[in-house]
Amino acid sequence: MEEQKTPDLTPFTGPAGGWGSVRSLAEILPREQLGPVDLAQLARQNKPGGFQCVSCAWTKPAEYHPAEFCEEGAKATAWELTARRTTPDFFATHTLADLRTWSDYHLEEHGRLTHPLKYDPATDKYQAVGWGEAFDDIATRLKALDPKSTVFYASGRASLETSYMYALFARMYGHQNLPDSSNMCHESTSVGLKKVIGAPVGTCLLEDFDHCDLILFFGQNVGTNAPRMLHTLRSAKKRGCTVVTFNPLRERGLERFTDPQNPIEMATLGETQISDHYHQVKAGGDLAVLTGLTKWLVEADDAARAAGKPAILDHDFIAEHTTGFEDVAQHARSTSWDEIERNSGLTRLAIEQTARIYADAKATIGVYGMGLTQHVLGVQNVTSYVNLLLLKGNIGRKGAGTCPVRGHSNVQGQRTVGITEKTELAPVDKYRELYHFEPPTEKGHDTVSTCEGIIDGSVRAFIGLGGNFLRAVPDHRVIEPAWGGLDLHVQVATKLNRNHLFPAKANGATYLLPCLGRIEEDLDAQGNHKAVTMEDSLSCIHGSVGKVKPASPALLSEPRIVAELALRVVGDNPHVPWMAWAGDYGLVRDAIERTYPEEFKDFNKRLFTPGGFWKGNKAREREWQTESGKAQFTVPTKLSATGFDDEDGVWRLITLRSNDQFNTTVYGYDDRFRGIRGTRDVILMNANDIRERGLREGDLVTLESTVEDGVERKVENLRIHAYSIPLGCIAGYYPELNPLIALAHHAEESHVPAAKSVPVRILGPTGHAR
Repeated sequence: MEEQKTPDLTPFTGPAGGWGSVRSLAEILPREQLGPVDLAQLARQNKPGGFQCVSCAWTKPAEYHPAEFCEEGAKATAWELTARRTTPDFFATHTLADLRTWSDYHLEEHGRLTHPLKYDPATDKYQAVGWGEAFDDIATRLKALDPKSTVFYASGRASLETSYMYALFARMYGHQNLPDSSNMCHESTSVGLKKVIGAPVGTCLLEDFDHCDLILFFGQNVGTNAPRMLHTLRSAKKRGCTVVTFNPLRERGLERFTDPQNPIEMATLGETQISDHYHQVKAGGDLAVLTGLTKWLVEADDAARAAGKPAILDHDFIAEHTTGFEDVAQHARSTSWDEIERNSGLTRLAIEQTARIYADAKATIGVYGMGLTQHVLGVQNVTSYVNLLLLKGNIGRKGAGTCPVRGHSNVQGQRTVGITEKTELAPVDKYRELYHFEPPTEKGHDTVSTCEGIIDGSVRAFIGLGGNFLRAVPDHRVIEPAWGGLDLHVQVATKLNRNHLFPAKANGATYLLPCLGRIEEDLDAQGNHKAVTMEDSLSCIHGSVGKVKPASPALLSEPRIVAELALRVVGDNPHVPWMAWAGDYGLVRDAIERTYPEEFKDFNKRLFTPGGFWKGNKAREREWQTESGKAQFTVPTKLSATGFDDEDGVWRLITLRSNDQFNTTVYGYDDRFRGIRGTRDVILMNANDIRERGLREGDLVTLESTVEDGVERKVENLRIHAYSIPLGCIAGYYPELNPLIALAHHAEESHVPAAKSVPVRILGPTGHAR
């Protein structure tokens, strides 16, 4: 296994993609001991009749490339197909106390889980258990609990079929405590877009990238988080589209790209410049930038109309389709450029330059990621971005729209089919009609309230459908000790991770239930391969079929696990045939279609539509399902989204991923694009800040939270590394720095952890604040 090595912080000078990606894959594929049959699966990845990537949610084109996978996607496939195994014999020689000393990397890298396991508190070890015994005991314990004291968490990789069954099971059991990955990333999108345009997801389709003449990027690192999108951007650039980026760090994927599938570019080391203009906005300063762009456009439009010249704004669209424009316009007019410059970290000239480009563009796509959503005012970031697009009618027409780039492969789809804690997003009436029960209507637990409930003891049971919840959430050192107060802890997983190492209390029960991976074959009673489905970032639905022999004959599919538990807890009846659903996923898709007839019409017939089938979006059709019936301009309350005031010695910490990582899964210790090898214990810092604070490159420092609530939040032995980042901002890796994020430091309205602007102090080698 790869070990953390002596750090090498040599700057990387190459492009995203290119030979760097090839060399990275050449390292991980043999490390996972993959054979020719396994490697052949890469040719099926993200194609009709193949399997959908288990990592990012970027859309899959109808006209696909020969290799429709990126470096990150191939790593995710290798990670799942690994020949390594974590068997009951492994647990016979390792206590959980011992395993808690292992790194995230080593826990998952040990290999695929092979058998269901139950924790034995007497030995502090997992032991093999039969499936029937596990299901019976879990069901008995669930029935003994108040349903509202239990939480059913879902990671973003579970299929639409599994997610639908899981959500229905929770509500028939008696709760809608259904937090999922979206609570930690794009819930600000779901809340913000739903409020102002009536649809909780983006409005773009892939074809829009063939017709736009401007793409604006805010807070989205395409090279690490959605590399296949680089093909889309490269094509747009080749036909003359302009790309303008606002992001705190210089990220290689937003600078230049060499297409690994283009022999000429690879042979000549050719590159495509991605961003025409790159502006390094301060963490949390996007509100100021968006206000500045709005200000220039409104004032330029005022002047043009006063002079009898053509208007800059789309007043016909504004009048017919929106409300609240004049309030936003007046706020922009009254906001000073000094305030905008101070809060954004950018010059007025830089913002005006982009405003002019936007004013001249015919069709603009607004791309963004968690650099907007993971702030205290993350929802206002999203709605202010919509303000900008509405000014020129850039929602609901070809080549334009909102484009939030989701992370996990089906996190958007899970919300579509009922994984939500919010009654207004659940198909309550359809549940009553189809399944003849009264679903709960009170708001359930999201991620933050789940953690609060675990801490105060009101949450008694946690079932995790994939993911690494305990590692992904903030305040690890508060949540981890509280976890032992649970009566029941169940995890459905493919590999071991840190969340599995924190059992319920001694007289409770803890189970680890291994499931099939998406790439593995799942056969029906006749020996036919069963398909599942996912929804991508652009609201297109794709079928997925695994054809690799399972890692163990003892593995069960996720739908089968959900069905077995549901059958024992809520019972079988003619309206909800759990085991029939587990045997034939087409029946589940029929049920999804009956529940959501408009979005999933002819679901089974359209399963393998090239490029997926679009579920529809009313906002794209300029039907605004908002309170006013129109798109809503909204006035931001501040120009900084951080949620805290600037003061000397307080830094804005940005947590981020390396390109050797997907979410909490760490593939290795190298971050090629940022020139960091052999370590994840680093802090990226502006060279001028390093010098002015009396620090030096390579110094070991401690970060300390500024939140004063009686909890000590520190991370020690972090190595200072000079990097291109705005003054006053620092950056480091997630999830290692999550202990610095107070649980209460989250987005207003959406409760997304505000991980992109965390207030911290730097304690230097002498222990003094810097």
